[in-house]
Amino acid sequence: MTTIDNGAEVTLSPKMSVSQRALRWLRAAGRRLTQSPLVLFGTIVVTLFLLMAIFAPFVAPYNYATQFKDAIQQPPSLTHIMGTDNLGRDIFSRIVYGSRDVISLAGVGTIIAVIIGTTVGLAVTYRGGLVEELTMRLMDSMLAIPASLLALLLVGAVGISRESVILVLVVVYIPIVARVVRSVVLDVKTKGFVEAAKVRGESTSYILFREILPSVLPALVVEGSLRFAYAIFLVSTLGFLGVGVQPPSPDWGQLVFYARNYGVSAPWMLFYPCAAIALLVVSINLMADGLKQIFQASTVRE
Repeated sequence: MTTIDNGAEVTLSPKMSVSQRALRWLRAAGRRLTQSPLVLFGTIVVTLFLLMAIFAPFVAPYNYATQFKDAIQQPPSLTHIMGTDNLGRDIFSRIVYGSRDVISLAGVGTIIAVIIGTTVGLAVTYRGGLVEELTMRLMDSMLAIPASLLALLLVGAVGISRESVILVLVVVYIPIVARVVRSVVLDVKTKGFVEAAKVRGESTSYILFREILPSVLPALVVEGSLRFAYAIFLVSTLGFLGVGVQPPSPDWGQLVFYARNYGVSAPWMLFYPCAAIALLVVSINLMADGLKQIFQASTVRE
């Protein structure tokens, strides 16, 4: 197969390994991403948030739990660039440290959901028949339940913890990923290179992961990015409802919850956590939109 990327041919031969084909596609994607200012902006912002979470102790000027008794509800200033909350804690430091839980939980949950959803989608769609129908109907029934309601039911069943937040993300997003993978596999499994692998007597696992999976990867990159954005919002929602990451960790959802009563007297307490959530989610969506455009613009032929 050859992908046409911005007038240049990028060879994606079925004989290549998964890593080789993915690497070539990602290189072509990188060249296309830099051509869109909005996509580039989103990618830069997401990268900065990731770096902020990783190096939080070096980025934050204060510890997230430190209270400044002489600076309670202080507006943004040179000392506290985002102001302080009702207990005199530096809001910027709390947002920086809070990003670690939000991003790590959303990232881990998304990765696990993508891995399991991809495996399920590949296996049952390739097999077909009654197994596929029953599995997809189960996935449809899970998708019929609103994500927030399903999350609350799961947390109520297993208890409040970081692990339960990850479990929520995995259960909520597996059906979505599985259906995306299924739609691609239905088209790919009838292609000539798959039929050739069958004729050669290759094993089912070889065909799934060496022949079909590389064709699914572009869609997975896009879908994984979108799930990550929604996962951040869902983690923050759980924190706001009090069933996510628990104090003293400064979860972004908790920051919004505690600031809701100070919207008039100290609006910066509410504005900055909400802005952090919105900026990160929008930036991830901009990046995912760029990947989607690359995927749709690429023409693949045998």
